Amino acid sequence: MTFGIMKDKSLLLLSANRLADPYPVYPIGISYLQSYLSKHLPELNITSVDMNLIDMDGLAILLNREHFDYIGVSLRNIDGANSLDRTSFISGYNEIIDCIKNNSDAVLILGGAGFSIFPEALMSILEPDYGIIGEGEESLRLLLQKLDCGGDVLDIEGIVKKTKDGFVRKEHSEYLRSLELCFDDTLAYYYWEHSGMLNIQTKRGCCYNCIYCSYPLIDGRKVRTLDPDLIVETLVRLEKEKGINYVFFTDSVFNIQNDYNVELAEKIIRSGVKINWGAYFSPHNLTDELLEIFRRSGLKHIEFGTESLSSSQMERYGKNFSFEDVLLNSERCLKHNIFYAHFLILGGLGETHETLKETMENSKKIRFSVFFPYIGMRIYPGTPLQKIAIEMGKIDVNDTLLEPTYYIEEGFDLEECRKMALDTNKAWVFPDDPLFGQLEYMRSVKKKKGLIWEYLRKP
Repeated sequence: MTFGIMKDKSLLLLSANRLADPYPVYPIGISYLQSYLSKHLPELNITSVDMNLIDMDGLAILLNREHFDYIGVSLRNIDGANSLDRTSFISGYNEIIDCIKNNSDAVLILGGAGFSIFPEALMSILEPDYGIIGEGEESLRLLLQKLDCGGDVLDIEGIVKKTKDGFVRKEHSEYLRSLELCFDDTLAYYYWEHSGMLNIQTKRGCCYNCIYCSYPLIDGRKVRTLDPDLIVETLVRLEKEKGINYVFFTDSVFNIQNDYNVELAEKIIRSGVKINWGAYFSPHNLTDELLEIFRRSGLKHIEFGTESLSSSQMERYGKNFSFEDVLLNSERCLKHNIFYAHFLILGGLGETHETLKETMENSKKIRFSVFFPYIGMRIYPGTPLQKIAIEMGKIDVNDTLLEPTYYIEEGFDLEECRKMALDTNKAWVFPDDPLFGQLEYMRSVKKKKGLIWEYLRKP
């Protein structure tokens, strides 16, 4: 089949995320989509809208002023994944979708990370025409072309559609490896001002087996590295054209496939771009040589997905490292002048007073860090934790889990946990801690850029 060029057709890409705690996150998904579609469907007229920059009245005005043939809505978060604040974002998404349906007759397509975790539940509630799970660029291109020219859309990888016989979905088997990225000027300057960084991916997919994690559901288990030359070109443009010199690499875990990471770091160094960056790391699979070259390429902050400082808990959580790895790589970060923080899950599967005490005692051995603990584990469908919770009678097999649902070990005492953390005399920042206000002050008043939690750390 020969597809048309979609002349005179228009697409609205809308980021529905309005979560700005602790800071707003650049909607990287719609930027990748717009960049890809602009290259492959150059006749398509594309507009991007971010709900952090427009209110509902403004959205209604836009929809009535402009005609859109297609509207793609990205749902990044379903909730804040924080058991201390179980606010669901579904009602807010309903409001946005109702506004679209009341003011436009465009074909409505849902996607994004949140949608990819709960596709059928969200299709039932929000009733779009189509959904796209996982990597969306090529799926959306093919969908738009087939809708424009005719053809079976249900054979497109990633497409979800509700039919009279139920839901039809086709999983991904092919993935992209070369993605250009252009940043919308309005969005770039807004997020540079309000969060002090922009986001870029260097790879997609996660090969690890953490029992609670939704990343394999979103991006798949197959790790795909993206073209390093295109990434470096993007970094150079950001610095030279926009004056932006901090990015966060949003890979599920950065230090996977380190041969590629070294290649990327070397190309950043050779480009001469003066940019700082941060990323999520696993506290293993690192060496002094790796950290040295990452630091020379601009690595400033590491956020370790450590989850516990008790080796037995790490094993229960599906981790493939121990506290000895955590301590070793924390010291390596200090040696190479890289700021680092440890993100933890306290009260998760199998947590006892003894393992919690072990975590607190071990935190005293880690110098100049910040600890960000979350309480309990958000249960996502399709994860090993869901299966465990069903077997234990914690949740029902038919529970969609769309409402924020957590596994918190029986007997876990939050206030006792807070006291134990305080007694360590280390920098512990719980999700409801007012210290987050200090970070906002540093970001908005002092104009500090990037991840600035290093101002909270203690020896």
